[in-house]
Amino acid sequence: MHTPDFFRSRIDTMINLRDPLAVLATRLPWAQIEALLSPKFERPNRAGDLLESSDLLGSVQVVVGAGQSAAGRPRLPIRLMVSLVYLKHSYNLSDEELVARWSENVLWQFFSGMEYYEHRQPCDPTQIGRFRRDIGEDGMELLLKATIDTAVSAKAIKPAEFERVIVDTTVQEKAIAHPVDSRLLEIARHKVVAAAKRAGIQLKQTFAKEGKELRRRAGGYAHAKQFKRLRKVVKRQRTILGIVMREVGRKIKAPGFVVQHPKAPGDLTTLLQRAERIRTQQRHDKNKLYALHAPEVECIGKGKARKPYEFGVKSAVVVAHKSGLMLGAKTFPGNPYDGHTLNAILQQSAKLTRDVGTTLKQVVVDLGFRGVDADNPDKQIIHRGKIKSMSPQQKGWLRRRQAIEPAIGHLKSDNRMDRCWLQGALGDLLHTIGCAAGYNLRWLLRAIARLGIAAVFLRLLQSVVPAQSVIAASCGARGRMWIQRMGIFVTGGTITLADELRWA
Repeated sequence: MHTPDFFRSRIDTMINLRDPLAVLATRLPWAQIEALLSPKFERPNRAGDLLESSDLLGSVQVVVGAGQSAAGRPRLPIRLMVSLVYLKHSYNLSDEELVARWSENVLWQFFSGMEYYEHRQPCDPTQIGRFRRDIGEDGMELLLKATIDTAVSAKAIKPAEFERVIVDTTVQEKAIAHPVDSRLLEIARHKVVAAAKRAGIQLKQTFAKEGKELRRRAGGYAHAKQFKRLRKVVKRQRTILGIVMREVGRKIKAPGFVVQHPKAPGDLTTLLQRAERIRTQQRHDKNKLYALHAPEVECIGKGKARKPYEFGVKSAVVVAHKSGLMLGAKTFPGNPYDGHTLNAILQQSAKLTRDVGTTLKQVVVDLGFRGVDADNPDKQIIHRGKIKSMSPQQKGWLRRRQAIEPAIGHLKSDNRMDRCWLQGALGDLLHTIGCAAGYNLRWLLRAIARLGIAAVFLRLLQSVVPAQSVIAASCGARGRMWIQRMGIFVTGGTITLADELRWA
């Protein structure tokens, strides 16, 4: 083995190369991922400046500063950053926890393409978020597509399984506190006062002491269910917020006002607009503002007894009907009807599986997707509203529709979909796709372990049972059935493993 560094051992000599994560590190199409993502990080070409100069032969025009600039910090390897995104969502870690554990985990460093173990953090935690934002939606879909292609190339799933899928929607909640009027009004007052101070505005009164006392009283009245007193406190909070906002508006328009920071007026204007929405919105209004820092948050009622309303964005997911592999994930701002999301999520799934060679034919859904057959003419939509006209085979497909529910549960509990900490509607979308990629990575690890155990069993069986007649005599009917379920077939007196179980 070639070892350029004589004083250090290579990682591949320190780990078990039969570990599922080590096997997966050699199966993912890293070269293809790097080739498709590298254009997003190329430095732009500059036209340069045309300067006049003179020499012995006279004046001449020279172009200065053209081409790609080499200034700045060199970027980190794309494989390293992609592997960090995979590991983050596979093991349900924050950016800070991820880089700390990466520095201690030899197997994770091998997965990231490192040759030697390095006890250091791979990058600053904020660089992971910038990398995710730079690659955008197309880049995150590429990472999800790579997991699907790996499952097909490793023969952990058959391409024919992509012809039938299950689609369902869920809510990806945002990282906000539970919205109540009293808390929103107090936060709006505090933020407006702080923004005015940064802009150089001196307020006559900030109501800081009274606002704190009103917030405490509102919490006590709500807990004691004294709603008449609570309404009186909330009314006073609206009043003092309006007083502060009107004073800020008057002093901004004053003729002698000088801005101390160039960004302060824009931030203050945006904050005043959101504070006005909070001050004027009523209980039954539409398009309410539920968080001052996240205006994209929506209230979605799912009919759950323990949680009637969830605050976030609607997300749709697609899984393979038989194996449960995640084939698509997308967010839909505006809380649309479930059926109106079907066409978009199926188009994304077709885009991610276009290299497989199969076409989606059947879609198994719940009753929330009724009435959209005309929007998807080339797909057979199966739900229990058509139970009377279904064949026995279609009824069998429909009975497996609820298999998507545990997949959504694992997305939320194991892959960070239960709470989105990323900013804006784009952050919601990137987070959903990343969670689906993490789910598929865990799916691949389980598939590798399962198929590896079957291969070990085959080798043991080959050393013990030499021929078909011995198996037929010793195992019996139940034993032969169990062997077939493990994927082992006896042909011509020799035992061979099916193609699904071959791991080079």
